[in-house]
Amino acid sequence: MALPAHENAARAARLLAFAVPAALLGGAYISEYGFGLYPCEMCWWQRYAHFAALALAVPAVLLPKARVLTALAGMAILFAGLIGGYHAGVEYGWWEGLTACTSQIDMSADPLEAISAGPLIRCDQVQWALFGVSLAGFNFLFSTAAAIAIFALLRRAQRS
Repeated sequence: MALPAHENAARAARLLAFAVPAALLGGAYISEYGFGLYPCEMCWWQRYAHFAALALAVPAVLLPKARVLTALAGMAILFAGLIGGYHAGVEYGWWEGLTACTSQIDMSADPLEAISAGPLIRCDQVQWALFGVSLAGFNFLFSTAAAIAIFALLRRAQRS
């Protein structure tokens, strides 16, 4: 039995709101632990927004009538994308960013030695790019496109 068009649109919005942050967070952790691309401060901000989106999307998928949760997840994804756009602008030198940098240190040993030996990750340096687009740039592209798609699907579901 086929679902009505408005239910299909709502279902697609819920699944997209779950899949996008899950995939982007998965990619972030693979790049970090698999390829040694440590996150800077602004990378963490993008992750936090995706964590929030995922926390909102899980109950939205489990509770099919949770339109508000899906919309809030879409807003969190959009926020992550906008942070990614800002971060990409800092990386490309379009505007000045924060001066804070991030270091991945092991505090189980001597803290001073761990701080000195830990990698310092600057927010204004591109660690990896494909066709001139950094990871923050890809986050901007994927997240904003997904958020727009989620909102369009929710609107379609409401009109039907």
